[in-house]
Amino acid sequence: MNDILKKSALLSTVKWGEWSLITLFISVLSGILVAFQYDPATPLYSTGSLDLLVPFGDYFRSLHFYSSQLFFLLTLIHLWAIFERADTYSRAQWIRLTATLPVALLLLFTGYVLRADSTGASAGLIAENIITAIPGVGTTLNDLLFSITDDGMKRVYVNHVIGFGIIWGILAWEHLRKYRTSFRDHPLLTAIILLCCLLTAAPFDPEKLGVFHINGPWFFLGLQELLRFFPPLLAGVIFPSTLLLALFFLQRHNRYYPRLLTFILGWLCIYTLLTAIALCR
Repeated sequence: MNDILKKSALLSTVKWGEWSLITLFISVLSGILVAFQYDPATPLYSTGSLDLLVPFGDYFRSLHFYSSQLFFLLTLIHLWAIFERADTYSRAQWIRLTATLPVALLLLFTGYVLRADSTGASAGLIAENIITAIPGVGTTLNDLLFSITDDGMKRVYVNHVIGFGIIWGILAWEHLRKYRTSFRDHPLLTAIILLCCLLTAAPFDPEKLGVFHINGPWFFLGLQELLRFFPPLLAGVIFPSTLLLALFFLQRHNRYYPRLLTFILGWLCIYTLLTAIALCR
Protein backbone atom coordinates (compact mmCIF):
# COMPACT_ATOMS: atom_id res chain seq x y z
CA MET A 1 0.00 0.00 0.00
CA ASN A 2 2.83 2.41 0.90
CA ASP A 3 4.59 1.63 -2.41
CA ILE A 4 1.47 2.69 -4.28
CA LEU A 5 1.36 6.00 -2.42
CA LYS A 6 5.08 6.59 -3.10
CA LYS A 7 4.53 6.02 -6.81
CA SER A 8 1.62 8.45 -6.68
CA ALA A 9 3.89 11.07 -5.08
CA LEU A 10 6.53 10.49 -7.78
CA LEU A 11 3.96 10.83 -10.56
CA SER A 12 2.77 14.12 -9.12
CA THR A 13 6.13 15.74 -10.03
CA VAL A 14 5.26 15.47 -13.74
CA LYS A 15 2.81 17.91 -15.32
CA TRP A 16 0.27 15.26 -16.32
CA GLY A 17 -2.62 17.70 -16.05
CA GLU A 18 -1.04 20.15 -18.50
CA TRP A 19 -0.12 17.33 -20.86
CA SER A 20 -3.67 16.01 -20.84
CA LEU A 21 -4.95 19.52 -21.60
CA ILE A 22 -2.61 19.80 -24.59
CA THR A 23 -3.94 16.52 -25.99
CA LEU A 24 -7.48 17.72 -25.30
CA PHE A 25 -6.86 20.93 -27.27
CA ILE A 26 -5.51 18.91 -30.21
CA SER A 27 -8.42 16.49 -30.00
CA VAL A 28 -11.02 19.27 -30.01
CA LEU A 29 -9.41 21.26 -32.84
CA SER A 30 -8.92 18.21 -35.06
CA GLY A 31 -12.39 16.98 -34.12
CA ILE A 32 -13.94 20.21 -35.40
CA LEU A 33 -12.22 19.72 -38.76
CA VAL A 34 -13.35 16.10 -38.95
CA ALA A 35 -16.92 17.01 -37.96
CA PHE A 36 -17.24 19.35 -40.96
CA GLN A 37 -16.79 16.38 -43.28
CA TYR A 38 -18.77 13.81 -41.30
CA ASP A 39 -22.41 13.03 -42.08
CA PRO A 40 -24.21 10.91 -39.44
CA ALA A 41 -26.73 9.87 -42.09
CA THR A 42 -23.98 8.01 -43.99
CA PRO A 43 -21.40 7.23 -41.27
CA LEU A 44 -19.44 4.44 -42.95
CA TYR A 45 -19.20 6.33 -46.24
CA SER A 46 -18.22 9.53 -44.41
CA THR A 47 -15.39 7.82 -42.56
CA GLY A 48 -14.12 6.18 -45.73
CA SER A 49 -14.38 9.44 -47.63
CA LEU A 50 -12.33 11.24 -44.99
CA ASP A 51 -9.47 8.83 -45.57
CA LEU A 52 -9.71 8.56 -49.36
CA LEU A 53 -11.27 11.72 -50.80
CA VAL A 54 -10.88 14.68 -48.40
CA PRO A 55 -7.47 16.42 -48.62
CA PHE A 56 -5.53 15.59 -45.43
CA GLY A 57 -8.69 13.98 -44.07
CA ASP A 58 -6.87 10.79 -43.07
CA TYR A 59 -4.30 12.86 -41.16
CA PHE A 60 -6.85 14.88 -39.22
CA ARG A 61 -8.85 11.74 -38.42
CA SER A 62 -5.66 10.13 -37.10
CA LEU A 63 -4.87 13.28 -35.15
CA HIS A 64 -8.31 13.29 -33.57
CA PHE A 65 -8.24 9.56 -32.83
CA TYR A 66 -4.81 9.33 -31.22
CA SER A 67 -4.94 12.62 -29.33
CA SER A 68 -8.27 11.50 -27.83
CA GLN A 69 -6.76 8.18 -26.78
CA LEU A 70 -3.77 9.93 -25.27
CA PHE A 71 -6.00 12.44 -23.48
CA PHE A 72 -7.88 9.63 -21.75
CA LEU A 73 -4.69 7.80 -20.74
CA LEU A 74 -3.06 10.98 -19.44
CA THR A 75 -6.23 11.82 -17.52
CA LEU A 76 -6.04 8.43 -15.77
CA ILE A 77 -2.40 9.05 -14.84
CA HIS A 78 -3.23 12.59 -13.70
CA LEU A 79 -5.97 11.28 -11.41
CA TRP A 80 -3.51 8.83 -9.88
CA ALA A 81 -0.91 11.60 -9.56
CA ILE A 82 -3.24 13.90 -7.61
CA PHE A 83 -4.56 11.04 -5.52
CA GLU A 84 -2.30 11.99 -2.60
CA ARG A 85 -4.13 15.34 -2.48
CA ALA A 86 -7.60 13.80 -2.59
CA ASP A 87 -8.32 14.84 0.98
CA THR A 88 -7.91 18.50 0.03
CA TYR A 89 -11.09 18.17 -2.02
CA SER A 90 -14.54 18.05 -0.50
CA ARG A 91 -16.57 14.91 -1.10
CA ALA A 92 -18.66 16.72 -3.75
CA GLN A 93 -15.55 18.06 -5.50
CA TRP A 94 -13.90 14.63 -5.54
CA ILE A 95 -17.03 12.96 -6.91
CA ARG A 96 -17.28 15.55 -9.69
CA LEU A 97 -13.61 15.05 -10.52
CA THR A 98 -13.79 11.25 -10.70
CA ALA A 99 -17.11 11.44 -12.58
CA THR A 100 -15.22 13.01 -15.48
CA LEU A 101 -13.68 9.58 -16.17
CA PRO A 102 -16.85 7.76 -17.29
CA VAL A 103 -17.90 10.81 -19.30
CA ALA A 104 -14.49 10.91 -21.02
CA LEU A 105 -14.85 7.19 -21.65
CA LEU A 106 -18.24 7.78 -23.26
CA LEU A 107 -16.69 10.44 -25.49
CA LEU A 108 -14.00 7.97 -26.51
CA PHE A 109 -16.50 5.16 -26.98
CA THR A 110 -18.92 7.16 -29.12
CA GLY A 111 -15.99 8.10 -31.33
CA TYR A 112 -15.50 4.40 -32.05
CA VAL A 113 -19.21 3.90 -32.70
CA LEU A 114 -19.38 6.83 -35.13
CA ARG A 115 -16.87 5.14 -37.42
CA ALA A 116 -19.62 2.60 -38.18
CA ASP A 117 -17.03 0.03 -39.28
CA SER A 118 -17.10 -3.54 -37.97
CA THR A 119 -15.63 -2.51 -34.60
CA GLY A 120 -17.88 0.53 -34.20
CA ALA A 121 -21.05 -1.26 -35.29
CA SER A 122 -20.51 -4.19 -32.91
CA ALA A 123 -19.62 -1.86 -30.03
CA GLY A 124 -22.76 0.20 -30.59
CA LEU A 125 -24.96 -2.89 -30.68
CA ILE A 126 -23.48 -4.24 -27.46
CA ALA A 127 -23.87 -0.85 -25.75
CA GLU A 128 -27.55 -0.67 -26.67
CA ASN A 129 -28.15 -4.17 -25.30
CA ILE A 130 -26.43 -3.24 -22.04
CA ILE A 131 -28.33 0.01 -21.56
CA THR A 132 -31.74 -1.45 -22.37
CA ALA A 133 -31.10 -4.22 -19.82
CA ILE A 134 -31.40 -1.69 -16.97
CA PRO A 135 -34.84 -2.23 -15.39
CA GLY A 136 -37.31 0.62 -15.69
CA VAL A 137 -35.10 3.31 -17.20
CA GLY A 138 -33.07 1.33 -19.75
CA THR A 139 -35.12 2.26 -22.82
CA THR A 140 -35.21 5.94 -21.83
CA LEU A 141 -31.45 6.01 -21.23
CA ASN A 142 -30.82 4.38 -24.57
CA ASP A 143 -33.01 6.98 -26.29
CA LEU A 144 -30.91 9.70 -24.64
CA LEU A 145 -27.47 8.18 -25.21
CA PHE A 146 -27.49 6.02 -28.34
CA SER A 147 -30.77 5.13 -30.06
CA ILE A 148 -28.76 3.59 -32.91
CA THR A 149 -31.46 1.11 -33.93
CA ASP A 150 -34.10 3.84 -34.34
CA ASP A 151 -32.06 6.91 -35.32
CA GLY A 152 -28.80 5.59 -36.70
CA MET A 153 -25.81 7.72 -35.67
CA LYS A 154 -27.69 10.99 -35.18
CA ARG A 155 -28.07 10.74 -31.39
CA VAL A 156 -24.55 9.36 -30.95
CA TYR A 157 -23.16 12.19 -33.08
CA VAL A 158 -24.93 14.92 -31.11
CA ASN A 159 -23.79 13.46 -27.79
CA HIS A 160 -20.21 13.02 -29.00
CA VAL A 161 -19.93 16.52 -30.43
CA ILE A 162 -22.01 18.44 -27.88
CA GLY A 163 -23.70 16.53 -25.04
CA PHE A 164 -20.87 14.59 -23.40
CA GLY A 165 -18.43 17.43 -23.98
CA ILE A 166 -20.65 19.89 -22.10
CA ILE A 167 -21.18 17.44 -19.24
CA TRP A 168 -17.43 16.80 -18.99
CA GLY A 169 -16.71 20.53 -19.00
CA ILE A 170 -19.23 21.22 -16.22
CA LEU A 171 -17.80 18.43 -14.05
CA ALA A 172 -14.17 19.43 -14.65
CA TRP A 173 -14.51 23.22 -14.74
CA GLU A 174 -13.63 23.88 -11.10
CA HIS A 175 -10.51 21.75 -11.47
CA LEU A 176 -9.58 23.12 -14.91
CA ARG A 177 -9.42 26.66 -13.56
CA LYS A 178 -6.24 25.67 -11.70
CA TYR A 179 -4.36 25.00 -14.94
CA ARG A 180 -2.98 27.44 -17.48
CA THR A 181 -1.09 25.98 -20.41
CA SER A 182 -0.54 26.47 -24.13
CA PHE A 183 1.19 24.76 -27.02
CA ARG A 184 4.18 27.09 -26.51
CA ASP A 185 4.73 25.52 -23.08
CA HIS A 186 4.92 21.98 -24.49
CA PRO A 187 6.44 22.14 -28.00
CA LEU A 188 8.04 18.68 -27.78
CA LEU A 189 4.81 16.92 -26.79
CA THR A 190 2.90 18.78 -29.50
CA ALA A 191 5.51 17.93 -32.13
CA ILE A 192 5.56 14.24 -31.16
CA ILE A 193 1.77 13.97 -31.45
CA LEU A 194 1.66 15.78 -34.80
CA LEU A 195 4.48 13.65 -36.23
CA CYS A 196 3.24 10.30 -34.92
CA CYS A 197 -0.23 10.91 -36.34
CA LEU A 198 1.37 11.73 -39.67
CA LEU A 199 3.05 8.32 -39.70
CA THR A 200 0.26 6.21 -38.18
CA ALA A 201 -3.22 5.99 -39.68
CA ALA A 202 -6.29 5.79 -37.48
CA PRO A 203 -7.89 2.31 -37.55
CA PHE A 204 -10.76 1.57 -39.87
CA ASP A 205 -12.07 -2.01 -39.98
CA PRO A 206 -14.06 -3.10 -43.05
CA GLU A 207 -16.82 -5.64 -42.73
CA LYS A 208 -15.36 -9.05 -42.01
CA LEU A 209 -17.44 -11.66 -43.78
CA GLY A 210 -17.52 -15.04 -42.09
CA VAL A 211 -16.10 -13.69 -38.81
CA PHE A 212 -18.39 -14.21 -35.83
CA HIS A 213 -16.26 -12.59 -33.11
CA ILE A 214 -15.18 -8.94 -33.47
CA ASN A 215 -13.20 -7.26 -30.71
CA GLY A 216 -14.45 -3.88 -29.60
CA PRO A 217 -12.31 -0.91 -28.46
CA TRP A 218 -9.34 -1.79 -26.24
CA PHE A 219 -10.97 -0.40 -23.08
CA PHE A 220 -14.14 -2.37 -23.87
CA LEU A 221 -12.49 -5.79 -24.24
CA GLY A 222 -12.70 -6.83 -20.59
CA LEU A 223 -16.38 -5.98 -20.43
CA GLN A 224 -16.97 -7.74 -23.74
CA GLU A 225 -15.33 -10.88 -22.36
CA LEU A 226 -17.39 -10.69 -19.16
CA LEU A 227 -20.56 -10.54 -21.25
CA ARG A 228 -19.77 -14.04 -22.49
CA PHE A 229 -20.46 -15.44 -19.02
CA PHE A 230 -22.89 -13.04 -17.32
CA PRO A 231 -26.09 -11.18 -18.31
CA PRO A 232 -25.76 -7.58 -19.60
CA LEU A 233 -27.10 -5.97 -16.41
CA LEU A 234 -24.49 -7.66 -14.22
CA ALA A 235 -21.52 -7.53 -16.60
CA GLY A 236 -22.18 -4.19 -18.30
CA VAL A 237 -23.79 -2.10 -15.56
CA ILE A 238 -23.28 -3.44 -12.04
CA PHE A 239 -19.67 -4.60 -12.45
CA PRO A 240 -18.28 -1.29 -13.83
CA SER A 241 -20.49 0.73 -11.46
CA THR A 242 -18.79 -0.86 -8.44
CA LEU A 243 -15.44 0.62 -9.55
CA LEU A 244 -16.95 4.06 -10.02
CA LEU A 245 -18.62 4.00 -6.60
CA ALA A 246 -15.37 2.91 -4.97
CA LEU A 247 -13.54 5.81 -6.64
CA PHE A 248 -16.19 8.26 -5.44
CA PHE A 249 -15.46 7.41 -1.80
CA LEU A 250 -11.70 6.81 -2.07
CA GLN A 251 -10.40 9.47 0.30
CA ARG A 252 -8.11 8.77 3.22
CA HIS A 253 -10.44 10.21 5.84
CA ASN A 254 -12.95 7.51 4.88
CA ARG A 255 -12.66 4.70 7.45
CA TYR A 256 -13.16 2.16 4.67
CA TYR A 257 -10.25 3.57 2.67
CA PRO A 258 -7.96 0.47 2.88
CA ARG A 259 -10.79 -1.84 1.82
CA LEU A 260 -11.80 0.46 -1.03
CA LEU A 261 -8.22 0.68 -2.31
CA THR A 262 -7.84 -3.11 -2.13
CA PHE A 263 -11.13 -3.54 -3.98
CA ILE A 264 -10.07 -1.13 -6.76
CA LEU A 265 -6.73 -2.88 -7.23
CA GLY A 266 -8.48 -6.25 -7.34
CA TRP A 267 -11.04 -4.94 -9.82
CA LEU A 268 -8.31 -3.63 -12.10
CA CYS A 269 -6.42 -6.94 -11.94
CA ILE A 270 -9.56 -8.87 -12.89
CA TYR A 271 -10.35 -6.48 -15.74
CA THR A 272 -6.77 -6.66 -17.03
CA LEU A 273 -6.96 -10.46 -17.01
CA LEU A 274 -10.29 -10.39 -18.88
CA THR A 275 -8.81 -8.00 -21.43
CA ALA A 276 -5.82 -10.29 -21.97
CA ILE A 277 -8.13 -13.26 -22.49
CA ALA A 278 -10.20 -11.27 -25.01
CA LEU A 279 -7.05 -10.30 -26.93
CA CYS A 280 -6.03 -13.95 -27.22
CA ARG A 281 -9.31 -14.99 -28.85
